[in-house]
Amino acid sequence: MPHLQIDINKTLSDETKIEIVTRVKALFADVMETKTDHIATAVREHRTHNLDIGRAEDRKHGVAHINADIRLGRSLEKRRTLALGLIKVLHELAGVPVENLYVTFTEHKGEDFHLNEQYLRSWEAGEDPLA
Repeated sequence: MPHLQIDINKTLSDETKIEIVTRVKALFADVMETKTDHIATAVREHRTHNLDIGRAEDRKHGVAHINADIRLGRSLEKRRTLALGLIKVLHELAGVPVENLYVTFTEHKGEDFHLNEQYLRSWEAGEDPLA
């Protein structure tokens, strides 16, 4: 059950947040070869100077950090493709300059992800994580 956490230093409309979450889930499912019904997302808004990335020269146009808690097993190529896609989504929908975006991954065993009815297995290509 990936947990995709988006921290951003600007206020977004509900419509923009819905579009970001929709596109992020679809992107994750496509790149990571999974479904969307187990993806958790969080969008957290911060005041301009409450979020920083050292290389961001102009925080007024936005700074965003995305942390993706994912199951072990995805290649560096898949993670890189996802990271670049996430950067593109936040740039296009929230107007954050690409140099002010930062993506990190935290990997866990499948059994670290729990829903009411079950915990998840380790990731396998083409799986249905809730089957």
